[in-house]
Amino acid sequence: MARQSNPAPCALCGCRRDLTFHHLVPRKLHRRPRYRRLFTRDERGQGIYICRPCHRGLHRLYDEVTLATRFSSREAILADPALERHVAWSARQKIGTGEEA
Repeated sequence: MARQSNPAPCALCGCRRDLTFHHLVPRKLHRRPRYRRLFTRDERGQGIYICRPCHRGLHRLYDEVTLATRFSSREAILADPALERHVAWSARQKIGTGEEA
């Protein structure tokens, strides 16, 4: 998993933490014929940099197939009520934000 150290805030919660790359179409599905038809190679490679709490939450709430079919864009992720609640929770966490005294 690619990591990026604090160059920008998390694409979901906006916190400045170490970021990881989240593939909008999970890599586990890239070789499956259905996803090769649904998404171009470039689309399968697209993703966003998000913090670990947001990344863990995405994968705990939904399986890879659901993430690929329903949440293949940042906008779709932010529009989901369950993910919206998780992102709001993540934004309130102070762990790893550099905000500790």
